[in-house]
Amino acid sequence: MDANDELKAVAGQIVKCTGCKLNTSRKLAVPGEGAADAEVMFIGEGPGFYENEQGRPFVGQAGRFLDELLQKAGCKRAQVFITNVVKCRPPGNRDPELDELQACAAYLDRQIEIINPLVIVTLGRFSMARYFPTARISSIHGKPAWVDGRFIVPMYHPAAALHQASLKSAVVEDFSRLAGFILEARKKRAAQQAAARPPEPEPEKPSDQATQLSLF
Repeated sequence: MDANDELKAVAGQIVKCTGCKLNTSRKLAVPGEGAADAEVMFIGEGPGFYENEQGRPFVGQAGRFLDELLQKAGCKRAQVFITNVVKCRPPGNRDPELDELQACAAYLDRQIEIINPLVIVTLGRFSMARYFPTARISSIHGKPAWVDGRFIVPMYHPAAALHQASLKSAVVEDFSRLAGFILEARKKRAAQQAAARPPEPEPEKPSDQATQLSLF
């Protein structure tokens, strides 16, 4: 089974999931979408109204803004993978609750394992908390950290910039640095792989006897 088929299998489990109470209020689960070999993975918080209607991530106003940000960063939506920490819409767009996050955690872990992205961009404080549980997003947004073999880049959720105009410049600035983060992550992973390779054996020196024989 290749990576695309594995992701489809996970998505099939998600759309049937009854692991938390969100399954009783959802219209459509939203497993996520994008390239199975994506270098960059975006993890948001949860589906909103339009995502719940269509079963796709980031298709509302925040999704259109994300598309603009990706374009400015030199990325195409088809090249990345986009998902959320919870796969079903919390009623009224409320914050996801602990049991809902826990119910979806295994699905997200599996998606990360299959895709093995070089860079994970967390969008919002709930996805950020997977990697920086005690941090404040206002303090660490746009500051990547190397965690378990990949760059984790915390950023504000695009919806935050739509609701608070004062955050828009920070969101745009953080996304403008994404291409640089990817290059930096590539170099770091390459250096780690080079350091992990065993040293090449030195060529054997000819014995004294072989040297003497070669003189005749």
